[in-house]
Amino acid sequence: MTDSLTLRWKPLAAAFSLALLSPVAAAQSALTVKVENDGMASSDDGHFTSGFEINYGYTPAEQSWTQRLATALPDAVIGQADQVAFRLVHQIYTPNDIEEPRLIESDRPYAGLVFGGMSLYEDAPITQNITRSTDLHLDAGLVGPSSLADSIQREVHRITDSDRPRGWDNQLSDEPLLNLTLRRQWWVDMPLAGKQFSHGPSAGAAVGNLYTYASAGYSVRWGDDASGVPTLTPNPGNRGQFASTQGWQWYLFANVDGYYMAHNLTLDGNVFSSSHSVDRKEWVADASAGLALGYDDWQVTYAALKRTREFDGQESHDTFGSLTLTKRF
Repeated sequence: MTDSLTLRWKPLAAAFSLALLSPVAAAQSALTVKVENDGMASSDDGHFTSGFEINYGYTPAEQSWTQRLATALPDAVIGQADQVAFRLVHQIYTPNDIEEPRLIESDRPYAGLVFGGMSLYEDAPITQNITRSTDLHLDAGLVGPSSLADSIQREVHRITDSDRPRGWDNQLSDEPLLNLTLRRQWWVDMPLAGKQFSHGPSAGAAVGNLYTYASAGYSVRWGDDASGVPTLTPNPGNRGQFASTQGWQWYLFANVDGYYMAHNLTLDGNVFSSSHSVDRKEWVADASAGLALGYDDWQVTYAALKRTREFDGQESHDTFGSLTLTKRF
């Protein structure tokens, strides 16, 4: 398994390593590890089974290639990069009954994803208490057996003495992934009970063979000042870091999002070959809430998300949790 992992993931790992070695400002950098799992918010073990992400973000220098890229883009998309981030992501999707070896036509396909991504972030003040936040993400990777999702899930379940996954022979085939996502949020800030209360609407769009959608939502946050609220799948990237790194800090947050989902590879199946698929619902909604705690350079964030049914025949809403640990430098 180790040799296979090295050969199959070498291009993504090399790209991520180069990103970490890029010239960056010594201050205002952060290393984040995020784990998403249905077991963190429910007793289920199916559908979006797990996700793992390592993310490195920093403030780019004025003459860095990432800043030049941001300023070369149309101002209607992004004016400059206040922050840049690179990430490596692994995700696993399964039907609910993972012990059934035969194809379950009425439930979602088995799918393993591995991809790397780059994000550009801008926070532009509009008035004294209104800020426009822009997130621009590009992700590239693959879906299929080369993600090693089957081996990873089997090994984790062996160690934890959980149900043995038996249906991975039915997973989606190897296929490259490429996706572009733009998300914009408007924040209104005001004092409340000695802390900051922030709220505002958001709009987003994604295009690619992983996801193609349009979204709209609304977020609220109360506590110490931070850059937005945490982003959860299918939204890429990492938001919600505290503005300060001094002493104890906290904030509470909640978010709702609605999606018009024109394409979801994890439900629609392979784009370039025949595969298992289900009848995807076009309209999907999410509701999430959580808590962030920080002390000096460290931050831990927990969020729970509940999602409406994503395909015809789905028996119940999906719920999963997210735990994020961040170290600032």
